Amino acid sequence: MREITLAFTGASGAPYGWRLLELLLLQGVRVHLLISSAARVVFATEHNIKLAGAPDKCTEQLQARFNCGDGQLTVYGKDDWFSPVASGSAAPKQMVICPCSTGTVAAIAMGASDNLIERAADVVIKEGGKLILVPRESPLSAIHLENMLKLARLGVTIMPAAPGFYHQPQQISDLVDFMVARILDQLGLEQQLTARWGYGGDRATSGSNTNSGEHE
Repeated sequence: MREITLAFTGASGAPYGWRLLELLLLQGVRVHLLISSAARVVFATEHNIKLAGAPDKCTEQLQARFNCGDGQLTVYGKDDWFSPVASGSAAPKQMVICPCSTGTVAAIAMGASDNLIERAADVVIKEGGKLILVPRESPLSAIHLENMLKLARLGVTIMPAAPGFYHQPQQISDLVDFMVARILDQLGLEQQLTARWGYGGDRATSGSNTNSGEHE
């Protein structure tokens, strides 16, 4: 079974993380899930989902919610240093932090490793794995940009939660699926959430000449 570490932190964008978790489980991926205290507040506020605080209770809650097999989803606490994701000898080689707060970006850029999310990210970087960060902040300060640039130079994939519109979204879920589809692409997983550029037919090109004076 393929394994991926997924983390939710306190940035706005809970629907992105929730949808990503759903699709990873549907594809049979084993998910090691890390949830910050701030993320629980954001999920309750943005998605009306109250995640249990105790890792074992949260695991049971989410297993029931997504009807996934025993062992496919495990939630770990922020100080669970004996979890597989804390060591390069056991951690999955792919990790996504979605949504990713700029505070988490800063901590990872500094190699802080003060909690399990930061340590898991540090492990993926040092082991040469695939780390994807999905920040959601606006405007971005020079501090934010410098931290992201530092990580990008280390091979970290920075994917701001900035959905496109060429697929002509009709509802909020279409915007969420756009970003999740791009994340799945980066992970090398199959997805058919949105039409790819150049393959959407009239849907992708309609309206392109509504203002002939705007072409670059």
